Amino acid sequence: MQKLKFLLSLMTAITALTLTSCSTATTEEYEATALTSYTWQVKYANSLTSEPQPRIETLAKTSVLNQNGVKPSGKVIGPDDQGLWWPTLPPKPSVDEVEQRKKSQEEAGKPELLKDVEYKLTYGVGNAKKTLPTNYDVYRQVVKAYPTRQALQLTLGVNDNSVEKAEPVNK
Repeated sequence: MQKLKFLLSLMTAITALTLTSCSTATTEEYEATALTSYTWQVKYANSLTSEPQPRIETLAKTSVLNQNGVKPSGKVIGPDDQGLWWPTLPPKPSVDEVEQRKKSQEEAGKPELLKDVEYKLTYGVGNAKKTLPTNYDVYRQVVKAYPTRQALQLTLGVNDNSVEKAEPVNK
């Protein structure tokens, strides 16, 4: 009986969360961005093999802001197979640069090149504008809709803190 009560209350909570957590918005005013970055990072620790959370230092970073799929100005690479433009690689840190950041008793790992993309969507509803994190699929939908400014129906995530989906509105 106790398990049944728990399951029923759990199902009720999940249903309530599902019904209240996502909302939609329709807009003709929007802009999608994808911030592409290359970052050289080095891990430092007293023991790189046994320390669970080494200290991480960023030694060099380059970024390019993609807007609505249009080629950014300046020196860029691409587009890649996802239609994104990338910055030129930052210079790889030298041994001297890596060692300068090392504290006494620490070991330094090898420089690692990280590749990252951060997607955001800015949209207007009435007089208000919102900028929220999003994903690649939403970015691509905006890239396709932007030239004609086709209206989009946006599906927002939990507490309206992200844009999970964008679909063209047929008029």
